Amino acid sequence: MAVPTNRKAILLAVFIAFGGVNRHSAGFLFGYDIGVISGCLIMPDFQRRFGQIDSNGNPFLSSSRQSIITSLLSAGTFVGALGQAFTSDRFGRRGSILIWSGIFTIGTAIQTATTTSLAQITIGRFIAGLGVGALSAIVPLYNGETAPKALRGMLLVFYQLQIIIGIFLSYIIDLGTHSVKGSASWRIPVGLQMLWGLILLSGIFFLPESPRHLLGIGKEDEARAVVAQLNSVPEDDPLVVETIDELEYAIKAENEGGKATWLECYSTRNMLWKRTLNGMMLQFIQQLNGQNFYYYYGDTFFQSAGTQLSPYVIQTILGAVSVAGTIPALYLIETTGRRKSLLIGSILEAICALIAGLVGHFTLAPTGTPANQLTTRNRRGGDTLIAFAVLHVFSYSMFWGPTPWVYLGESFPLRVRPKAIALGSATNWIWNFLLSFFSPRIAARIGPLILLIFFGMLVFGFFYVWIFIPETKGLSLEEVDEMYRSGVKPWKSSQWRPSVKHIHEEPAEEVGEFKEEKEDKDSREA
Repeated sequence: MAVPTNRKAILLAVFIAFGGVNRHSAGFLFGYDIGVISGCLIMPDFQRRFGQIDSNGNPFLSSSRQSIITSLLSAGTFVGALGQAFTSDRFGRRGSILIWSGIFTIGTAIQTATTTSLAQITIGRFIAGLGVGALSAIVPLYNGETAPKALRGMLLVFYQLQIIIGIFLSYIIDLGTHSVKGSASWRIPVGLQMLWGLILLSGIFFLPESPRHLLGIGKEDEARAVVAQLNSVPEDDPLVVETIDELEYAIKAENEGGKATWLECYSTRNMLWKRTLNGMMLQFIQQLNGQNFYYYYGDTFFQSAGTQLSPYVIQTILGAVSVAGTIPALYLIETTGRRKSLLIGSILEAICALIAGLVGHFTLAPTGTPANQLTTRNRRGGDTLIAFAVLHVFSYSMFWGPTPWVYLGESFPLRVRPKAIALGSATNWIWNFLLSFFSPRIAARIGPLILLIFFGMLVFGFFYVWIFIPETKGLSLEEVDEMYRSGVKPWKSSQWRPSVKHIHEEPAEEVGEFKEEKEDKDSREA
């Protein structure tokens, strides 16, 4: 029997994460957009074209215009996240990725072609958001259905890693182009998104379809070939045979009730209502962790802290910290587990948000204070705020950044998976929209105390995870289904084990003995 390897599955997961999220994101594409737009908001040419003129004749972007430009992408992502549920079933996961990648590319082209029209750039961002939102739901869906269970968590973390890499790269490009004269300062970083979209469009033709989807539409031979390809074994290998048998049994049981509806995501059958609610709540809490506030408005926020660093340099530092934090998550997600990662992250981020909020409120000078009038206390307070903001972003990248997406991608049966993941992703995006729309207005009124709102949400998140979120590490998608049906308490779920031990979980020599015994039995019966 061939020894299973996962090289192809890993390569596919890395590539597909390029077009996927986060939560606030859809992989590299969304991460890049977050960073790009935050830098463009303070570029002089961008402000001149899409801003207003103050009493001194200088162009500026009001908080309301910043909100509109930033949040329209999130509004589009909400619609796209729900829309992909229809295309994923009708055209398959692979075909759906192709469709929404094209829509994203069209949206970025509209933005790049804008001259002075605020309406055009916001419409372009909305259209691009449709693609980003759809991909943010399809990617966890696709990776969850194609990744081997022992590696599924790690591969889904690649989704978050690509988001962070996208953010970091956009900060570097903004840093390099912000001093360029004219519209090239923002057209270059914005226009590069078309290149990323075209790369995804061209590469998608090399991706196989999800084996679970193929079996769901009756294409067993194709599904068998994909499973063999992803594990680098022959199609008649026991691992492939057993995997196909398990999937067919599960799909048959799921399809007995007819076509799935949106309301079924909240039914009592197999505790679907609880699983859907958990997926939506984790996305809601993740969005109000506070890190996206730094990503979107960190440049202007840190200026009030009296730092001597360029806002572009600060954003680049935040991006580098995010990448550094996400890399350990590739290991921690399969060792620490999903549940503990969320609990640890809640504690660390809450401490950072509390200290940064209080120090900022009691030590920073009023917004607009000239640099030469800042006291030693003001500057030390600003340094402390920035330090804990960096620690906040680092902690988020290790724990709350990737884990909710991992959980969302592995918690639902095939029957309702596209719809349930769409609901979780849409929850992420609607709160992303609300955060990006209202944050500048709230921060303008209460300043650093806005971080105490995030502190309160993190405390709530800790208790929610402890009471309601079970551990899914090391379980196949079908075993996750069994765990929920068993009614095990979330705080005891890490000790839960499935009732059946599967062939591909046995040591290789045991599998070989099983195969030989089966062949001997078949020959005797003949």
